[in-house]
Amino acid sequence: MSLTAIALHARRTAGFGERVAHALTLLQQAAERHSGRIVFTTSLGAEDMVLTDLIASHGLPIALATLQTGQLHAETLALLERTELHCGVTVERWAPDAAAVRRFEAEHGELPMRRSIELRKACCALRKLEPLSRALAGRSAWVTGLRREQSGARAEVPFSSVDESGREKFSPLADWSQADVWHYIAAQGVPYNELHDRFFPSIGCAPCTRAVTPGEDVRAGRWWWEHESAKECGLHVGRIASKEAA
Repeated sequence: MSLTAIALHARRTAGFGERVAHALTLLQQAAERHSGRIVFTTSLGAEDMVLTDLIASHGLPIALATLQTGQLHAETLALLERTELHCGVTVERWAPDAAAVRRFEAEHGELPMRRSIELRKACCALRKLEPLSRALAGRSAWVTGLRREQSGARAEVPFSSVDESGREKFSPLADWSQADVWHYIAAQGVPYNELHDRFFPSIGCAPCTRAVTPGEDVRAGRWWWEHESAKECGLHVGRIASKEAA
């Protein structure tokens, strides 16, 4: 029998309870400061399932939204339905402009993201960045599941910052480890993407995500044909002003 992600990664480490309490406090403060104008943009990854559970189980007034890129794995779409049922929440769906997608596909054909970094970033902009801009419109803050341990590019993620649009951006799990994330999921019975049990630690669009092998970086399965060190879709790239030194 193959090992599950929980069996592989879940482990209670020193300070876990304090990190959970800190994340919850940050979410509560964010919800109070941006009442009715804050959204959690979930990709339905393991970290985001932790945040969804914290928000739902404590009844925090933070809207939930996800980007329906049109290229998600079937397992990810199934998890979206399970999440709403399990947590008793409604998740907003934000999709790319259908006409723009058709034009892009007609011009560049199948799997254009494999041909150049420029085309891959153009696809991300079309399917993720533009829908995100609409999801954030009229909102003064957003929540993400970024963790410092995820990659070198995220090693200095602050708990709170201000993005290029002037919105406050919260990352309550910034100091959590992979062991923390999976221990919380196991302890609280939080649903998660079945692909995690097949060695997909980081899950994006289906054409751009593969399983990793033992010893590979957790983001090695994202855009694996590229060689640049910081592989990001653009959702969390840009100049930010940290509001905390932590």
